[in-house]
Order: sequence, then structure tokens, then C-alpha cells
Amino acid sequence: MSLPPLTRRAFGAVSALSAAAVWAPAVGVRAQTDGAALGRVTVAVGGQGVLYHLPLALADALGYFRLEGLDVVVRDYSAGALAWQAVQDGAADVCSGAFEHVLRAQARGHAYRALVVQGRAPQLALGVSLRSVPAYKDLGDLAGRKVGVSSVGSSTHLAASLMLMRAGVPLREVSFVGVGSGTNAMNALRSGQVQALCHADPIMTLLEQKADTRIVGDLRSLKAAQDMFSGTMPASCLYAPQAFIQKQPAQAQALVNGVVHALKWLQTAAPADLVKTVPPAYLMGDRGLYLAAFSRVRETYSTNGLMPDEGPATALRVLSRVLPELAEAKIELARTFTSDFVRKARQKYSV
Repeated sequence: MSLPPLTRRAFGAVSALSAAAVWAPAVGVRAQTDGAALGRVTVAVGGQGVLYHLPLALADALGYFRLEGLDVVVRDYSAGALAWQAVQDGAADVCSGAFEHVLRAQARGHAYRALVVQGRAPQLALGVSLRSVPAYKDLGDLAGRKVGVSSVGSSTHLAASLMLMRAGVPLREVSFVGVGSGTNAMNALRSGQVQALCHADPIMTLLEQKADTRIVGDLRSLKAAQDMFSGTMPASCLYAPQAFIQKQPAQAQALVNGVVHALKWLQTAAPADLVKTVPPAYLMGDRGLYLAAFSRVRETYSTNGLMPDEGPATALRVLSRVLPELAEAKIELARTFTSDFVRKARQKYSV
């Protein structure tokens, strides 16, 4: 028996979350247009309203990019892989997304670098619909089932793959289905289109509060990520083509300054400060739910924007298990990130 789609109230809340990812940045853009001495930069994001991208959203909402003289336009896509593709296609200059995309780009002959790290853990969870799998006992029960991810090739897909492989479930026995984000992702699980879903918060916290969704894999804490990866796993970051970094170093620096400034703000911000700063639609109609989700992932945000010393090596080692292209390529880890911009930003803001 499939579950009906979201209720009107929940649909409105999640639809507002998705809409905010498109419309909220436009408000910021209008406010930033005057006096943007460094010009305009377009940042592609896969699901701007999720907590995975919170530092970028805060830097925009708090006006930190404007303080740096930069006009930032945020373009939202339904998945991180699509945001990455937008940069490759020239529709955006920079991407807010998973570090693993930088590794994959190099394996394919494209030079990208991470500019600043926003998250030190994937902040993703895997949930199972107990309506679709009422006798669920362990991950082995997902064999022959459909697992929803934002898109095939996105970090949600890779995280789900790693969790299943760790449990001994052959990936060939699972079908991964791209379901996007927001309303589409939630309704895909609740309607039975997919029997499990790997996604970010606050979406997973909302589903977790429903008695018919059980979290069976969790990467929303530093300890969980350490246990899974045996090292610090860089996740959300701003990354850009090497050509952009070389041609527009001032814009790259301004972007990093804004995010590092936001990371500093986030270290001491009270819950009330957060809910007053993010676009109201991000709260999904429930401040308590949003803050509960934020509390769960808060420790995973970078404190200073620097790439962890062992981060790139950990990412390459782990991802090579599920991505043959990485296992076979000769990745130059020193060329996957730069700390130059973060060092200057830390000095400027005493981080």
C-alpha cells in the first residue's frame, strides 16, 4: 500500500523551502547590486535550502558578500551533480557542493580546486519507508528495492552506496532513482515510488519525525563520519575551475572572505539568531524542527574554512571503493584544493 502525498500544510512548507532557494537569493542580489566593485559571480547550488549549504546562505543573508564588494547570484538546482554540470557548461562560475566532485573532475581531465570548506561531514542520512518495507530488519532488506537520491552521481548517491556496501549489500541489487530535492524527494518516498531515501536535513529530520520513516544510516555527526570513513571527510565546499581562480582571484578571495566570515558568525550564533537570519521558508513551517536538525549537524561545520590535513586523502581512499574512475586515475591531491584564500580570510576576520 502506498502512502498519500504530503499533506497540504507539509506540501506548502516544503514547496516554500524549494521556492526560497530560487527567490530568496534574488532579494539579496537586488540589495547587493549597488557598489559591487568586484562585479558579479554566479554560484550554482544543489538544493540551497538544505543545511548542507548553510554557510553560503548565511554569507548571502548577512550581507557579507556585499561587504566584500561582490554581487553574488545563486542559482539553485535539484541536485549537486546538476550544479556541478552547470559550472562545466558555463552557466555558473563557482559551485557550492561536495568535494568529491573536484576529485572526479580531475579524473576526467578538468582542473578544479576547492576554495573553502564549509562542512567536515556529509550531513546525510538514509531513511526507509516502513509502509513500503514493513518487515525491515537491516540494510540487506533493500536488495531488490529502489533507493531515492537527489540524482545519480550526486553525494547522496555516493553516500547511500557506501552505506550499502559497508553492510555487504551488492550495489547491483539496488536501483538508485534520482528524485531531486524538497517536495519531490519527500513525496517519492511517501508515495512508494522509492522505498528508501538518502538526503540532507532538514528534509530527513522531517521524515524522521513521521512514524512511517526509519533512519537506518546516519552521517550527520563527526563521530558517525569518522566511524564510516576512518578519517575526516571534507564535504560541502565552494569549488571552482582553475581558469576562474586564475582570471578572477579578487572575486575568489571575496567569496572565501564571505564564507569564512559566516563560519565565524555560526560558531557563536544563538538559535534565535539563526531563525531570524535564514529565509523564513527554510524553516519549513516549524522552527523547532529546523533547529533540531541544525543542532544535530552543527558540529560538522568547519570552524575556519581550511581543508583538513588528511581530508583529500580520506576522500580519495573512500570514494575509490565506489568510483572506478578514481581508483584507476592518478589524482594529484595537492591540486584539488588551495588554502591561500582561506589563510587571508582568517587573518582578516581573526578566525
